[in-house]
Amino acid sequence: MLAPLGISAFAESVYRAMLADHTLGVEQLAERLESTEKQVRQALDQLADLSLLADEQSGAGVRAVGPSVGLNALLARAESEMLERQRQIAATREAVAAIALEQARHAERDNAVRHEGVDAVRARIAELSRVVRSECLSLNPRSAQTADAKAASTPLNQQMIERGVRLRCIYQESYRNDPALVTYARWLTGLGGGLRTTSTVPMLAIIYDREIAMLPLDPGNSRLGAVEVRSPGVVAAVHALFEQIWAGAVAFGQAAPTDANGLDSQSKQLIQLLADGQTDEMAARKLGVSLRTVRRMAADLMDRLGARSRFQAGLEAGRRGWL
Repeated sequence: MLAPLGISAFAESVYRAMLADHTLGVEQLAERLESTEKQVRQALDQLADLSLLADEQSGAGVRAVGPSVGLNALLARAESEMLERQRQIAATREAVAAIALEQARHAERDNAVRHEGVDAVRARIAELSRVVRSECLSLNPRSAQTADAKAASTPLNQQMIERGVRLRCIYQESYRNDPALVTYARWLTGLGGGLRTTSTVPMLAIIYDREIAMLPLDPGNSRLGAVEVRSPGVVAAVHALFEQIWAGAVAFGQAAPTDANGLDSQSKQLIQLLADGQTDEMAARKLGVSLRTVRRMAADLMDRLGARSRFQAGLEAGRRGWL
C-alpha cells in the first residue's frame, strides 16, 4: 500500500513490525517475518533513507518514526512531486501543440502534406474519395496495381461513380495481359467509369476536382507514401499531363491502333527506349511487362529491321522514320 511513497512491501512489513514492538532487533525481525537478516537489513536501509528510522535516545539501536510524522512527510513530498510532474506535462502539452501548429502553418504555406506509408495514404485517399465533388482522375503504372491496392480502391471507385463523380483512369497497355486487371476494367467501365491505356505511365497520381493531387514520395516505390499537393500551379501541371496522355490513349475494349509501319504504341515506345540506350530491364519496368516479353518484342523488331544489335536497330528505325 505504501509503494507510491517508495516503500517496498517487505520494508513496509518491517516498519509495521517495528511500530508494533520497538524492542525488536534484526534477528527478531527476521524470525517474525520469516526472512533472512540480510533482507531485514536491506529493508532497514530503505526505511532509513526515507527518514522513517531514528536513533534511540539510549543509543541502543533505532526505532520507527511514527506515521503521523514520517509517512505524512513522505506523502507531502510525493504530492509535491506529482504537482511538479503535472506542471511538466502541462508545459509539454503546450510545446506539442505549438509544434503541431507550426507544422500546420508550414503545410498551409507549402500547400503540401506528407503521408508516410501505404496505410496512411490509403486512409487519406478514402477521405478524399468521400468528399470529391465532380471529378477524379488517376494515372496508374503497372507497378502500383497490386491485389491489395485494387481491393482497397474498388469500393471507393464504386461509391464515387454512384454519387455522380466522373471517374477517368489511365493504365498501361500491359494491363490488357493480366486477366484479373481486365476483369476489374470491365467492372469499372460497366459502372460508367472511363478507362484508357497507353504504352507507359510516368508515375502514380490521383487528381481530385482539379484542386488536390496525390503524388508518390518516390515514383519508384509508391508504398513509401505520398504527398498531398494543393498548390494550383502543381495541380494544374499534373492535370495537363493527365489530359495529354488521355488524348493519345486507347479506350478499353478497343484494339490498340497501329501506324503505317504496323507498329502499336507499345512497340514504338520500346524502339525509342532501346534507341535511347535503355537496358532491357529498364524498358521492362517502364512498359510494365516482363523482361522475357521485352526481349521477345526486341527480337521481333530487330528481325523486322534486319538489325544484328540494339544500336543498329535504333539507327535503322530512325532511318525508316519509325522514331
